[in-house]
Amino acid sequence: MIEAREVSLRYPDGTLALRDINLEVEPGELVYITGPSGSGKTSLLKLLMGMEYPTSGSLRVLGQPIAKGEEGRIRRLRKRIGPVFQEFKLIQGRTVLENIMMGMRFLGLPNRQIKENAGSALAGLGLEHKALSRVENLSWGEAQRVAIARAVARKPELILADEPTGNLDHENALTILDLLTSFRDTNTTVIITTHATHLIELQGNAVFIRMNGGDVSVERRRKINEKCLI
Repeated sequence: MIEAREVSLRYPDGTLALRDINLEVEPGELVYITGPSGSGKTSLLKLLMGMEYPTSGSLRVLGQPIAKGEEGRIRRLRKRIGPVFQEFKLIQGRTVLENIMMGMRFLGLPNRQIKENAGSALAGLGLEHKALSRVENLSWGEAQRVAIARAVARKPELILADEPTGNLDHENALTILDLLTSFRDTNTTVIITTHATHLIELQGNAVFIRMNGGDVSVERRRKINEKCLI
């Protein structure tokens, strides 16, 4: 699924974002990435999306190398990934349903399938009653769920969610985490960056990546209160 070997990322201005990361993530695993602002969480997601390339080391996502010269294959790889952006990136002036359908246009699916997938995603997230609402009229929590629905409607093998609990109260943050983690039941790998460590500290059957200044520590918990360090 994901395999990183001694991966580092240095930006053109000299900033070292990630240093010598080693990581393996299996299909269907739930992964939390935590750490302070500027620790490299978003940089790691950009690597996994193929938006950045490792400065050194090797990285494979869904079997595809993330490297310069692989741009065509990386574009095809992105069709298998469902991103949930921190700023949502919903298209204003469009309805909820239109936003979700537009997120699938580049997949090459027939219109009927696109509409069916969008409707199914909306129902799964309890948003069917908002299908014809314009996205600018949604609450923050509703907009967050639309962003998730847009990602899962593509039926991805990998979901990448960047700070999905940001700006949410405790109850809504838990709801969003529950929604995202439920998708691993379909053997979808789910990777979530979050500052809300108090919401995930008791989670079991998950991989915890803690980042600090570009360095990474990895812990895999098989069961609640039973830890197994990698």
